[in-house]
Amino acid sequence: MSTPATRAELSREAIHWVERMHSMVDALVEPIAAAHATRLQCRSGCNGCCSDALSVFEIEAQVIERHHAELLATGTPNTQGGCAFLDEQGGCRIYESRPYVCRTQGLPLRWLELDERDTPTELRDICPLNAEGPALDTLPAAACWTIGPIEERLAARQSALDGGAGARVRLRGLFAASRRHLPLAQG
Repeated sequence: MSTPATRAELSREAIHWVERMHSMVDALVEPIAAAHATRLQCRSGCNGCCSDALSVFEIEAQVIERHHAELLATGTPNTQGGCAFLDEQGGCRIYESRPYVCRTQGLPLRWLELDERDTPTELRDICPLNAEGPALDTLPAAACWTIGPIEERLAARQSALDGGAGARVRLRGLFAASRRHLPLAQG
């Protein structure tokens, strides 16, 4: 009879799972990015999509905490408005450990939404800085990153670990300096 896994063991296993997922996403994104190399303006310092309001599932936050503990304990988040992890030059301080959503930004994106008759409609979008090039509606589906499947896998994994809560964390809240400045709970 096996013993139940400890929280630390679950965290380690979840971190490894997320890291494998990130590697898989990077591999899947590579040919899409290569196909759009002439239109993509995404470079170090380009941070228009690096939003301060970004939140991630706890399991992705744990990856950042694992690899950037010192930065989170002693560093200062970027000023309000942009992502807390931007440096003074607008570069990402956690690039290798960045969350899933950051790994697909800038690419032509596609997703399905249900209309008022529950009929799926495909929508597409791209960063305005990367808009020059073939019209999005002329691209084959494989030339776009499909939003939905990876998010669903992350949500399912998070829910399995936290009893269905689907806990999310604001990136700014990972910094110790941010936690010190949170308002006290009213009681």
